[in-house]
Amino acid sequence: MPRPFTRPASIRRHGTPPADDRNYHHRPGVYAILPRDGELLVTWQGAPHEELQLPGGGIDPGESPVTALHREVYEETGWKIAAPRRLGAFRRFVWMPEYEIHAEKVCHVYLARPVHPLGPPTEPAHEAVWIDPATAAEMLGNAGDRAFVAGLLRAG
Repeated sequence: MPRPFTRPASIRRHGTPPADDRNYHHRPGVYAILPRDGELLVTWQGAPHEELQLPGGGIDPGESPVTALHREVYEETGWKIAAPRRLGAFRRFVWMPEYEIHAEKVCHVYLARPVHPLGPPTEPAHEAVWIDPATAAEMLGNAGDRAFVAGLLRAG
């Protein structure tokens, strides 16, 4: 059910500010930064909007964040992951054309190790892509993803 936007100060917002007169659906999600051999495993989403993304997505009702992370990474990249560690979270306010809703996305970001591919992505219009981390910090489709990758690069 949609809920009016409230302004908690504890989680940084990236992207477009929310409209005060709009109701947003609360959409918690999990996203993974997946380094291996000097590159990052990311996903290219071809539809409904073309962009490079950190693999991840919504947490289903009753699902734990870590279970959702494993599921979403597999669906979007085809890879099995290990040792997820939560780095933090950010918020973004977006129109989600695939669901026809305005959403307040609370994006929990994890660092994990890609272990091995299990097959191709199962999510339609997704493709697993290996990319240089500095390039990812510039090309990822949203400011929150870019900020977390850039922060990880700065931390060395």
